[in-house]
Amino acid sequence: MDRVIKPDLSPYRLFSRRDWASLRADTPMTLTGEELDRLRSLNDPVSLAEVEEIYLPLSRLLSLYVAATQGLHRATQAFLGTKDSKVPFLVGVAGSVAVGKSTTARVLRQLLTRWPNTPKVDLITTDGFLFPNAVLRAHGLMERKGFPESYDTQTLLRFLADIKAGKDHVEAPVYSHLVYDVVPGETVVIHQPDILIVEGLNVLQPARLPRDGKAVPFVSDFFDFSVYLDAKEVLLRRWYVERFMTLRETAFRNPKSYFRKYADLSEGEALETAHGLWSRINQPNLVENILPTRPRADLILRKGETHGIEEVALRKL
Repeated sequence: MDRVIKPDLSPYRLFSRRDWASLRADTPMTLTGEELDRLRSLNDPVSLAEVEEIYLPLSRLLSLYVAATQGLHRATQAFLGTKDSKVPFLVGVAGSVAVGKSTTARVLRQLLTRWPNTPKVDLITTDGFLFPNAVLRAHGLMERKGFPESYDTQTLLRFLADIKAGKDHVEAPVYSHLVYDVVPGETVVIHQPDILIVEGLNVLQPARLPRDGKAVPFVSDFFDFSVYLDAKEVLLRRWYVERFMTLRETAFRNPKSYFRKYADLSEGEALETAHGLWSRINQPNLVENILPTRPRADLILRKGETHGIEEVALRKL
């Protein structure tokens, strides 16, 4: 989307914030300011106005997609003469570190659970599917954490396949940001949701296609709709550094924190460390793996200087 593409050739229809907001129609506002405060991630100043102008129209669009997908599933069952269990509608949320994926996923979940028919909506992050630190260290991948090779992709694909198969009891591993590792033996159980939101850095990335034409599933193959949170790299760097500096005064001071060593750095040392981590790890991952998946999303939410969403791009049907 950074290159100039003739409007009639672009796969997306672009909306200004005002134009997108008008598509809310009569979708009711069901979040309060206090609830939004609990959903908001650190250094992500999403407002009630943004929920009304961006996320309520998106909630309305998703309600239409879910209804259409369920209708198609019923038609397929009638054609095949089968009576499979219900198939959850999967929404993927992708984007860089510090862009606000977690806030978007949590806000969407709350809005979707408050539809009139009160669907069951679950949220899972792909952090739990990272290989444990011991495995990453053994393979020299600790500084590649978050890159595609640091994930247990087969386990993630099995999880998504079981969800899509309508299985009743599907377990996912749990990740702790405090200790910066997968928690041994701890899982979260997903019980046949109507909608499952899957949030992660690389959820839209395709696998390398084999020359022999064998079927190779992608994580995104399981998605019915996908959202990419977008922003210029200079903004992402700034937001990452700002978040790091805030954590240095808060969560990093917890004695159990993996990042406790950063809490005692001087301000200058902390800034240098944050910029170094971005340049060495997060920026290469963004450029090599995350940003190239942006054109695969159904919806792109582009953020501006203030972290607010300024433009929406919806893939043409």
